[in-house]
Amino acid sequence: MALVYAQVSDQTVLNDYKAVLGPGAVIAGPAAEELKSGALPAEAVDWLKSNFLKTELELGRCLRLPAEGPCECDLYLTCAKFVTTPNYAPRLRARLEVEQQLVQDADERGWTREVERHTAIARRLTGLLTDLGETAAPGDGNPSGRSACTSTD
Repeated sequence: MALVYAQVSDQTVLNDYKAVLGPGAVIAGPAAEELKSGALPAEAVDWLKSNFLKTELELGRCLRLPAEGPCECDLYLTCAKFVTTPNYAPRLRARLEVEQQLVQDADERGWTREVERHTAIARRLTGLLTDLGETAAPGDGNPSGRSACTSTD
């Protein structure tokens, strides 16, 4: 592990690396349990360590391995290989705020399916923030009060 740290010269990238792959890292997302439990094979962990710079997404990291084929990153909030850290909490909150505004707009226009879709995304973002031990302010993840679509949770 020390050799990997020595090869990462950018302090921000090093801190992000430690936040995801370091001992005791606080992480959330479907891939978090696999990382925490040590269920990933050593060769997978080695690949992630050496390719960490290539894994960044808007709100976290994609830990998809090359053998798994190309990633459809537009689906990353529900992807089993997605992981995020408290460092992304401001971005997660900003995205949550956008989704809440989109729910309100869709509701005003009578677009029920869009209300469901954006509500489901807002709920997922709120869940990620909660898993990270962060607050979901400014909203609660379900601004419309409607029942959200469960097919995208």
